[in-house]
Amino acid sequence: MTAYVVIRIEAQDPSKLKNYQKVAPSIIDKYNGKILARGGEMATLEGPEETRRIVIIEFQSLDNAKKFYGSEEYSNAIKLRNNIASFEIIAIDGIN
Repeated sequence: MTAYVVIRIEAQDPSKLKNYQKVAPSIIDKYNGKILARGGEMATLEGPEETRRIVIIEFQSLDNAKKFYGSEEYSNAIKLRNNIASFEIIAIDGIN
C-alpha cells in the first residue's frame, strides 16, 4: 500500500539547508520515494496559517518510508540540518 511522508520545516535561514538539500533527494530515490511537493506557494484553508516549508514524499509502502528514515544515509543527512532547522516528519498509509 502506498504511503506518504509529510515534512514540515521551519528554518530561520533556509539557505543554510543547501548541503542537506543536495543529498536528501538521492536517498529518497534509493528507497523508491518520489517527491510530490516541495515548498512552493501554499494557501491555508482552515486553522492557523501554515508558514513552514512543506514536503510530501510518496513511498511504495509504509515499510519503505520507515526504512528510508531509519537508514544510515538519512541519519547522516540529518546531521547536515542539525541546529539549522526544525523538522516535523510523519509517515501515513495511503488509501487503496
